Amino acid sequence: MAPEAAPRPTRAELRVAAREQSRAQRRDAAKAATRTALLRVALPSVAALGVAAAAAVTVQGEADQQRAQAAGRIPEQTATAGAADNAQAAQAAQAAQQALASGGGAQASRGDARQPLTGTQGGTDPAGQPAAQVTTTDQAPPERPRIAMPVAQHGLGEVFGAAGTHWSKRHTGIDFPVDGGSAVMAVTDGTIRTQWNPSYGYMTILKMADGTEAWYCHLRSYKIRKGTVKAGDVIAFVGSSGNSTGPHLHFEIRPADGGAPVDPLPWFLAQGLDPR
Repeated sequence: MAPEAAPRPTRAELRVAAREQSRAQRRDAAKAATRTALLRVALPSVAALGVAAAAAVTVQGEADQQRAQAAGRIPEQTATAGAADNAQAAQAAQAAQQALASGGGAQASRGDARQPLTGTQGGTDPAGQPAAQVTTTDQAPPERPRIAMPVAQHGLGEVFGAAGTHWSKRHTGIDFPVDGGSAVMAVTDGTIRTQWNPSYGYMTILKMADGTEAWYCHLRSYKIRKGTVKAGDVIAFVGSSGNSTGPHLHFEIRPADGGAPVDPLPWFLAQGLDPR
């Protein structure tokens, strides 16, 4: 006996089946689109999670406080303080949300840039009084003298050309009657050398750039025996060595051509110094 043929579906059944198939296709497409969107969207940031958590805690805290206050378990003042704290937390959460919406944490504006320091700085001291003004402008160091005195003390003893029994002819320099041990300075820039002479005793010779020489005589000791010096450098100390009757500095100027010594007083005056 042959099996009975299955009955053919009606048009209504075909339309219902077509609608079910179309719905299934749309559901599958929507699920696929949702999975793709989830893969493309980045994981929520820690800041966003923190905002959500803070908001949840705030809402829950407010609800708990309201219930506790209604039941009379906490005083109204404490509840008010808690509400204020919750309000602050809510404001912080709202600020964080606004920061996230603006694309990240707060950034300093151009107006917040550090202003340059002015020439002075003021303010108040711990007692509330105005603080002293502090000048920040750098000042150039004072220039070194071009010409200096050979000793700090002014005043001359024997002058150039004086006659006497202590010299074979005339006095060839000027004398500074200062105490033994007084500092002797370079009168200008140059190079120095030292030597001993029976008449001049311990002496230092300073040679200037143009060849002119300054002689320092009757010294006690040297501070610099040779080398380059600058005007005002301490080079030796006053003594009474050689043919001398007591502590003093005998100072001479010798021309670059090796001629006889010249009077140092006009040389000093021409340089703007008066040793008298």
